[in-house]
Parts: sequence; C-alpha cells; structure tokens
Amino acid sequence: MNNLSEELNKKLGEAVERMPAFPKSVQKILELTRDLNCSPKVLVQVIENDPVITMKILRVLNSAYYRLPSKITSINHSVVFLGLNTVKNIALSIAAIGILPKKNAAGFDVSQYLLHSLSTAAIAKHLGSKIGGADPMDCYVAGLLHDFGKIVFAQFMPEQFKVALETSMKDDISLFTAEQAAIGTDHTVVGSMLAEKWQFPEPLINSIRNHHSEKAGATVMGSCVYAANQISKKMGYGFAGDARVESLPPAVSKHFGININLDVLIDSIGDDELSKILEHAKQFAQVDAS
Repeated sequence: MNNLSEELNKKLGEAVERMPAFPKSVQKILELTRDLNCSPKVLVQVIENDPVITMKILRVLNSAYYRLPSKITSINHSVVFLGLNTVKNIALSIAAIGILPKKNAAGFDVSQYLLHSLSTAAIAKHLGSKIGGADPMDCYVAGLLHDFGKIVFAQFMPEQFKVALETSMKDDISLFTAEQAAIGTDHTVVGSMLAEKWQFPEPLINSIRNHHSEKAGATVMGSCVYAANQISKKMGYGFAGDARVESLPPAVSKHFGININLDVLIDSIGDDELSKILEHAKQFAQVDAS
C-alpha cells in the first residue's frame, strides 16, 4: 500500500507495536463507542471508574478556556454541559498526552511538539465548527494526533530521525522529505499505522496519512487538519521539527471558500480567537503535570 520494502515495513510495525497502549479505561471507551447502541450512562461509568482520567478531564473542563457557568464536579455533569462526544475525545486526548516520552535519543523537543499538536488540534476544531461536514471534536483529535508518527521515530528510530531533523534544518527542506531520505518513509505513514493499531475510525486514520498531501482535501476533517497544521506553524505555536509553511492545495482550500489562501483563513479566525487557542494549548499541555 505504501510501497515500503518488506524489511522497512517490518521495522515500522515493530516500532508501532512497542508504543504504549492507552489506559484500559480509554481502550474500553473506544470499544464502546463503536457500538451505536451503547448508552451514555455506561460510558460515563467507565470514565468515572478511572480516577486519574476523571481528575484530568475535570481539570481541563474547569480551565478558563471553556468558560462554563459553574464548576464541573463530575463526568456526568460535564456530559450535560458539553455532550458525550466532547468528553470522550478529551479523554482520548489526555491519554495520548500521557504516553508521550519525557526524553528521547533523537533530541526531539517533546514539549514544543505537544504545544504545536495541541494548537493544531484546537484550530482544526475551530475550522470544523465553522464549515460543517465533520464533528469538530473529531477534528480536534485528528489534529492532536497528526504528527504522532514523529514520536514513534524519536523513540524507536532515533539515529535516523535525528539525521532527518538536522537535514531538514540544514538544507531548508520539509521534514517529511528529509525523513523519506533518511528513513525510507515519513511520519504520516507510521502515524497512520499507529492510529490503526489504536483502532481509530478510518476517516481519522486517513487525515493523519494525508496531512501533507492534496488527498487531505478529500474530506472536511482532512482539510481542517491540513490547514490547521499550516496555521499553527505560521503562527509559531510550538515546533514539531519543521517550520516550513505549505500553501493550501486547491482540494483543501475549496472547503473554506473559493481561492482562499492561508492568510485569509488566519484573518477569518481572528487574533482574539487565536490567542484563546494558544492559551488553551498551554493549559492543556500541563494536564499531565503532577
């Protein structure tokens, strides 16, 4: 499918298998949400049975970003205010943040990576809420995970990934191009493999696989993630190893308006909203702090 050699495909598969699994409660949430007949009460019970995840969800929901009229004190209470899908995806986001490594041999800055990913997630959510055609919180999760393949590389192929990072900077080329030269593939491929391991829905897997490709424009979610990634880079919100900003392909821009470009899209979001997005990303980045 990805035209990888048998040896490289095996190596990537082994790296993906070595990535930590989500907490059992979050794995159960994913399993239950694949059942359309599952009741919200059951999902709430699963979350509330994990006190660590519950505490972190409540910490996020009671942050200034959500501006709720009163303090949220239970998962059931949060579902009333924000809906089950929002709470579910916040739990997934917290789980993803929780398995990030603190250090890696590639010298990849995970804290700056996280700020970029969280900003991209919030921008993708905002774009999804404005244009319709995709669930905004699904756009959020897709944005959060779009670069997770870099974490796989940093953890389990650090020497090659370090070469790619240095080559990207030295030669002023995109990181995914440098990865292809140093590793034989790029983070979009291994990131989509990881999303498959975690049994995410196909649209989310495709948005990760295509977030540097014109194929992103095949769906609203993919377009939102592609655009959000570029906006986050242009605004300097964190750093994930590549500051090069790509223009919007026609297949992506068509979802936002005729001949719209990145600058127009940024203006449409507005300085106030972008400031709130950055502040939310900084707050969420602290969710795993003790």
